[in-house]
Amino acid sequence: MILFKFPFKEVFYTLNNNTPLENTIRFHSFDNLREIIFSGSYQPITEEEILNLNITSQNLQQEYQSPPESKDEYISRIENVIGIIKDNQLPKVVISRQKWVPISEHETIDLGSTFLKLCKDYPNAFIHLFADKDEAWIGATPEVLGQYNKITKDFETMSLAGTLPVSEEWSEKEIEEQKPVSTYIQSVLGRYSQQVKISPVYDHISGNIKHLRNDFKAVINRHNISDLIKELHPTPAVCGVPKEQCSEIIKNNEKYNRAFYAGYIQTEQDNEITCFVNLRCAQLFRNGILLYAGGGITALSEPEKEWKETEMKADAVLQRLTFLGT
Repeated sequence: MILFKFPFKEVFYTLNNNTPLENTIRFHSFDNLREIIFSGSYQPITEEEILNLNITSQNLQQEYQSPPESKDEYISRIENVIGIIKDNQLPKVVISRQKWVPISEHETIDLGSTFLKLCKDYPNAFIHLFADKDEAWIGATPEVLGQYNKITKDFETMSLAGTLPVSEEWSEKEIEEQKPVSTYIQSVLGRYSQQVKISPVYDHISGNIKHLRNDFKAVINRHNISDLIKELHPTPAVCGVPKEQCSEIIKNNEKYNRAFYAGYIQTEQDNEITCFVNLRCAQLFRNGILLYAGGGITALSEPEKEWKETEMKADAVLQRLTFLGT
């Protein structure tokens, strides 16, 4: 079962497996070692029909048992990473954390209503809810990894990094955090196209927080798109610079599998392929919800501020949870 909505669109979709027309939605894990594929034609579904599906946490079989990480443990991890960054003169490493929110046996999350709440509050995001065998995820990602028009051959992507509450002003830390993402994307696109158009930096609003953003556009041959996406992922916005060294730091520091968090979601229709970075997401369990959130760590990072940033990002899903009877 899958429900989804595209950015800036009003229509909710599911997939119909009983038609000859077949589209796909592919969920790629962060490490690219796992893939979940949903196939079928895109079928519009109404809000009433979504609510009538009665999708709840009680429908899920899997329960989560691992102990949650404390704030002190997270702070210690970030302090360690800042030391590594300074010792190796690295521009940026993206470090994530898991936030476990248990629910009692007397509570039930209304997943359909939660999906609709995310759609209402984040109109510029790709919203998804899926349950595949024993695994279920929900998310509202603001970031496009790449969008390709098969007719015009136009490829568009974005550099999205740096996070603050909407009311605050950008500091050197956020500006320096976003720059290597833009530099990396420009470099990769330059290997596939002689003309890469780049927009000025501007604010991207996502709920109560904002990010720094550049837009990129280039003409790319169709046969290069798969290689281009593989080269772009993971971008410095979810990994760091340089990619290989930062991937190793992440592996040694996080001590858990990111699974589908910070991976990408690939949708394909007749004339268009779009890939979204899977951010602002959570894995769903019968006994609670496991939220994922990360941030770009630089030599200028302050561990306490990084903690608050991950709390803000986790709230994107957490504050939209809807329980039966509420």
